[in-house]
Amino acid sequence: MSEQLSADIVVIGSGIVGSLAARRLALQGASVLILEAGPRLDRGRVVAAFRNSPIKGNWMSPYPPSPWAPHPIYVPKDNGYLKQAGPYPYPAEYIRAVGGTTWHWAAMAWRLVPNDVRIKSLYGVGVDWPMSYEELDPWYQEAEELIGVAGAPDTGSPRNQPFPMEPVAEPWSMRRFRERLAPAYAVVANTVARNSRSYGGRPACVGNNSCQPICPVNAQYLGINAVEAAEVAGAKVVPNAVVYRIEHDAKGRIAAVHYYDPDKGTHRVTGKTFILAANGIESPKLLLLSASDKYPNGLANSSDMVGRHLMDHPSTSITFYADEELWLGRGPQSPSSINTLRDGAFRSEHAPYRLDFTNISQVLSVTQDLIKEGVYGTEFDKQLRWRAAHQVSVKNVLEVLPDPDNRITLSSEKDAMGIPKPEAHYSIGDYTRRAAEVSKADFARIAELMGGTGLRYSAEGNFANNQHITGTMSMGNDPKSSVVDGFGRTHDHENLFICSTGVMPTAATMNSTLTGIALALRTAGHILPKPANAHAAVSNAEREASLS
Repeated sequence: MSEQLSADIVVIGSGIVGSLAARRLALQGASVLILEAGPRLDRGRVVAAFRNSPIKGNWMSPYPPSPWAPHPIYVPKDNGYLKQAGPYPYPAEYIRAVGGTTWHWAAMAWRLVPNDVRIKSLYGVGVDWPMSYEELDPWYQEAEELIGVAGAPDTGSPRNQPFPMEPVAEPWSMRRFRERLAPAYAVVANTVARNSRSYGGRPACVGNNSCQPICPVNAQYLGINAVEAAEVAGAKVVPNAVVYRIEHDAKGRIAAVHYYDPDKGTHRVTGKTFILAANGIESPKLLLLSASDKYPNGLANSSDMVGRHLMDHPSTSITFYADEELWLGRGPQSPSSINTLRDGAFRSEHAPYRLDFTNISQVLSVTQDLIKEGVYGTEFDKQLRWRAAHQVSVKNVLEVLPDPDNRITLSSEKDAMGIPKPEAHYSIGDYTRRAAEVSKADFARIAELMGGTGLRYSAEGNFANNQHITGTMSMGNDPKSSVVDGFGRTHDHENLFICSTGVMPTAATMNSTLTGIALALRTAGHILPKPANAHAAVSNAEREASLS
């Protein structure tokens, strides 16, 4: 065992959520150590890897897994890291590297709507959150200022201060959707962590349309930006540190964490406070791995809720040909959506949903279709040009209710380091399936308003996954039915906190990253409160420090 490391606060995981919590704590004067299982990546090499990839639609191609910190890969075939126990597959994608999965993301930075945190009280489904929307508002604002969020005022989520930036420029195709779908549907600019002007030392979006897998000009806020901000604030990062056990003392306090280096050398890190900040799959995996005689079911698991209530946002979609040329693929990949279906009395019967407009070049998918159809030569060229110009796709983003049978457990199969792989048990319930059926009427109406022909719906019962890993360590006031309290402190261990989208007790309809950041900042503010006269929002000095 090598020389022991120590810090006031030890953070496990270097994704955007944990790194921004670490930054806030470091600015308060604490010594902060961030442990990351994966390697540190070079942005230039990532961009080059994407440019050199023969399949531009494979967004994981620039991020191959390391042998010591594997992550799920499905193209060209499943690498078998995330085991599937059914009954429905859960093909989650994420990155184990310094900066985490937001190396590639759509940068959607939506807030919840107020009723999302009260669905049990209001609609008799799911669970309520242990806090109000109003309590989250200042933390949302701090998160938005830190990562640089651009948005319009008509998002449906109340706010007390304006967005840091105006919306990103609207692509032509989205303008046509907005004009032609009105007044039946209100198409709004997505709220995104993407610069519409120079902000935080990063340039404005120039419309490269490669937000996933990598923004080549750094206009989009990434997890690595959060890591660098934490380092500027004084935090230290240890890459290639595969944590395999969390150690507790006789009283149940966390005493240390143990990690392997790539050569499987062992290291022990001590601290006063520990923050588990991996995602909703790797975090419960580690808690379960850390079982002991005192805690035979794993740490923080007296409720038997660790790993349970796995949620995401399933989607079905429609693809059709509009009656005018739209040429998707210019500007951001996810620029606009319809948000008016996120809430209502119907939530007692079926899930709410958001309708999202895809702005990804159709050339690849059209080419694949034409080859399957046996079209070649001049007709191929003619059809490719016409279809790529006219083809559009719209998807729903559906809420899934918390279900204890949807869970992450430990597989009997182990990775190269001898650590059990995670195993997903997942299903999509009737509440969500009914909403998918209801949304077909919206799909049909949108196609009609766009002069659509050649309508193609998702195969019946086939749901795409949106990689919004939520739940598995849910927050709540009752230690018997939750893993952490409203401030992210585990009920079982007073000095172990969790900062992850995994603490969200319900998934709502919005991408979970911004809410995860807001909750993590709230946790950091609870661990080390600012002076009583300091507002929760970041000061100009802090912002400059984080963005320099």
